[in-house]
Amino acid sequence: MTNAPPLPERPHMPDYGIATDAAGLMSWDWANQRLAAARNYWICTARPDGAPHAAPVWGVWVDGMLAFGCARSSRKARNLAADPRVTVHLESGDEVVILEGRVEVVADLPRLAALGQAYAAKYPSVTADVLQDPNSVCFALRPVLAFAWLEQNFPKTATRWRFQPA
Repeated sequence: MTNAPPLPERPHMPDYGIATDAAGLMSWDWANQRLAAARNYWICTARPDGAPHAAPVWGVWVDGMLAFGCARSSRKARNLAADPRVTVHLESGDEVVILEGRVEVVADLPRLAALGQAYAAKYPSVTADVLQDPNSVCFALRPVLAFAWLEQNFPKTATRWRFQPA
């Protein structure tokens, strides 16, 4: 079950010349399509000393959430275990989509199996049990904030969405 799409609004970016009217705001459908189609997602976390850490991961956008797995011993997994706040960015700087929020660990076996099926459908080299490896952890992000814009017309297209807690 998914919630109604969030309403677009202008982000607060003083001194960037962001439009104040609604003309040019991006649609959530546009962002949703790019999130579903993306091959790589850049996960940005904070190290224990507060230093930033960014790494690309494979993931699946399902029912308004981004699910991704990684080794439990990886820097990103250890960072997220200590501080679940995360920023996710798609690869394009021309068609920007950014998510912010907190991850949760997915441990429910039927849910892991369903997400594994989505992974296998998206990434043919992956088997459906990929997320059930005991040395891996699966995280799910339901965004709190999302941003999008087209670089070619940034001031007119800069858009923010605020999500209600599930």
